[in-house]
Amino acid sequence: MNLSRFLTEDLVKLEMETEVEEFVEGMSREKWLLRAKEQVLSELVSVLDQGARIGNRSKLLLDFVNREKKATTGIGKGVAIPHIRSLQAKEFMLAFARSSHGYEFDSLDARPVHMFFVMAAPPYDDSMYLRAFKSLASMLQYDSFREELMSVNSPGEVIRALRQMEYSL
Repeated sequence: MNLSRFLTEDLVKLEMETEVEEFVEGMSREKWLLRAKEQVLSELVSVLDQGARIGNRSKLLLDFVNREKKATTGIGKGVAIPHIRSLQAKEFMLAFARSSHGYEFDSLDARPVHMFFVMAAPPYDDSMYLRAFKSLASMLQYDSFREELMSVNSPGEVIRALRQMEYSL
């Protein structure tokens, strides 16, 4: 699947800026983690918003948060793929964001997440959405691909790396 056609330079953020609040004694870990995820997801929705293809930003964020309440999208190996079908997505959207320090995101391997591929699609776009998720998950299995994404220095290099990986599979 040709995912690189959906990823433009304005939909790539090479260093996330979210400062997650510290865990406070007496707060449940689950409540803190959900708050932390919401803070990270807010920045990811802002990246998606650069493409100006979303309806209501607050509702889209709520859709992502509600999705994370069901099950984590942290797939392990430093990667999360927050993904939803939402009425707030005017068309299929893909964005990439990276964090050198990483975020606690309830990842399956319990390690910090450094790379986020965030996807949103209209509710009627099941086929495209599922093919995109499967394609991304396949690519992200390769250590070399993840390492390249962590070392690139420009949004264009992220897109090139994605394109090269698509052609090699």
